[in-house]
Amino acid sequence: MDQLVIFDTTLRDGEQSPGATMTGDEKVRIAQQLERLGVDVIEAGFAAASVGDFLAIQRISSLVKESTVCSLSRAVERDIERAGEAIKGAARKRIHTFIATSPIHMEMKLHMTPDQVVERAVKAVKLAREYTDDVEFSAEDASRSDPAFLARICEEAIKAGATTINLPDTVGYAIPELFGQFILDIRTRVPNSDKAIWSVHCHDDLGMATANSLSGVLVGGARQLECTINGLGERAGNCALEEVVMAVKTRPDYFKLETRINTKELVPTSKLVSSVTGFPVQPNKAIVGANAFAHASGIHQDGVIKARQTYEIMRAEDVGWSKDRIVLGKLSGRNAFKQRIQELGIPVTSEVEINEAFLRFKDLADKKSEIFDEDIQSLFAPSGSHPMNNYYGFVSLDQKSETGERPHAKVVMTEGGGEITTEAYGNGPIDAVFKAIEAHVKSGARLDLYSVNAITGTSEAIGDVVVRLSCDGRVVNGVGADPDIIAASAKAYIAALNKLKKADPVNAQIGAVPTP
Repeated sequence: MDQLVIFDTTLRDGEQSPGATMTGDEKVRIAQQLERLGVDVIEAGFAAASVGDFLAIQRISSLVKESTVCSLSRAVERDIERAGEAIKGAARKRIHTFIATSPIHMEMKLHMTPDQVVERAVKAVKLAREYTDDVEFSAEDASRSDPAFLARICEEAIKAGATTINLPDTVGYAIPELFGQFILDIRTRVPNSDKAIWSVHCHDDLGMATANSLSGVLVGGARQLECTINGLGERAGNCALEEVVMAVKTRPDYFKLETRINTKELVPTSKLVSSVTGFPVQPNKAIVGANAFAHASGIHQDGVIKARQTYEIMRAEDVGWSKDRIVLGKLSGRNAFKQRIQELGIPVTSEVEINEAFLRFKDLADKKSEIFDEDIQSLFAPSGSHPMNNYYGFVSLDQKSETGERPHAKVVMTEGGGEITTEAYGNGPIDAVFKAIEAHVKSGARLDLYSVNAITGTSEAIGDVVVRLSCDGRVVNGVGADPDIIAASAKAYIAALNKLKKADPVNAQIGAVPTP
C-alpha cells in the first residue's frame, strides 16, 4: 500500500487557537510525544514570529531524531533565514514557505499582481533550498484560487526546488465532493507534478476538514495530510490527526494506504495536548473522547457483550484507552507508579520529575480512595510544574461562603520568591478568589473563559479548571487541577498570570502574521 505522510502542525497552527500559547518546555514535551506517536513531519513553529518560537524550534531540532522538524515561513527573506537557522541542528529538516494565491488575498491583503506573487514564491523556494533539500510550498487559500494561476505557481515552485506542494483549504470553504477533484485537476494541469509530493491542509469552518482531507487523498492523489491533535487550530480548528489516521487504518480496503503512526499513542497524545493548552476534549469526540467507546443503550450493550464487533469498528485499546482504569492507591510504591507512567505513555525527562510527581501522587492518594489513570496524568499537567520556573505560585487559601453572606477569600501565594497574603470579597467563592489575587497583582487582565471539568466520573474527582485571560492583545490559558475546585481555580488563574508574565510571552500566531 502507498505511504501517507502525516504532517502534524499542532505546535504551529494548533497554537493559533486563542489562548493555546505554549511555553518552550511545553512545546518540547509535545514534540517528543509526537515523535513517539510516529508523526512523519512536526511543524514546530514559526521561527520568525518571536524569539520564543525560534528557540523552541531550535531545541526541538536538537532533540527529535526520527521525525522531520519543520519551520513555517512567509515568502520573505528574513523569515526563511530565521527558519533555516532554527532547524539547522535537526537530523531531518524542512522549511515550509507560503504565499497567498486567491484573487481576494492577492488584491486586498498582499497588494500584489499574480506575476509578482509567482516571482516571490520562486525566490522564496530557491532561498529555502540553500538551507535544506526538503522544501514545502503552500498556496494559501488555494481552494478559492483560480485553477489556471494555481497550476502555474505550483509548476514554478517545483521547478525552483519545492519537494512538497500543499494546497490548503485555509478558510474551510471546500466541499468534499468537489475538493478531491479540485486537487486532481491541479495536479493534472502541472506538467512536473510527479516531481513533488502533494499535500492537503483543511480547516473545519463548515465541519468538513476531515472529509475534505480524505477526499484530497483518495480522489486528488495527495500523499501528505496536514492535521493537528484533537483538531486544534484557529477559528473552528483543523483536520484532526486521530480521525484521519484511524479512518485509513480502519478502512484499508477503501483507502489502500498506511501510516507510520503508533495508534496506541493517540489517547496519551490527545490528553497531553489538552492538558498543556487547556482545551478540553468533548466527551463525544471521535477516537479520543471519553464516550468514544461507551455504550449506554441496552441493545448496544447486549451486542457488545456477545461480540464487540457488532457495535465497535475498532478496539479501544488500539488507540490508547486503558482497560484497567483503577490502578494505584496510597500504599503503592514508587516503582509501581513509575511503571504506570510508562504504560500511560507520559513523557518524562528525568528521575527528578518522577520523584516530584510521586510526592504529588502520595498527597493525592491521602485525599482520594481510588486513583485513576486520568488522575495520574493530571499530576503532569502544567499546574504541577516546578514553582521555581514561575514568578507567581499558589501556597494556600482560606475561603468562606455561606447563605446570606458575601463570600470572602484569603489567598497565600508566592511572588518572585517571596510570600504574600491577599484577600477580597466577591459575588461567589471563585469570584472572591480571583479578586483576591488581582487585588495584589493588578494585572489588568480580562477573564474571558472559566471552565471546570471533572477528570474522572466520581464525586472524588479531581477538578480540572481552565482560565483564559486577555491583556494588551495577548490571550493565554491557565490550567489548574486539584480535588478542591476552588484551589484548582486559584492555580489556574495563577498559571495564566505566569504566562502573561513571561519575558517573551508573544504567541507566534496572535498578531498580523497570516498563515495557511
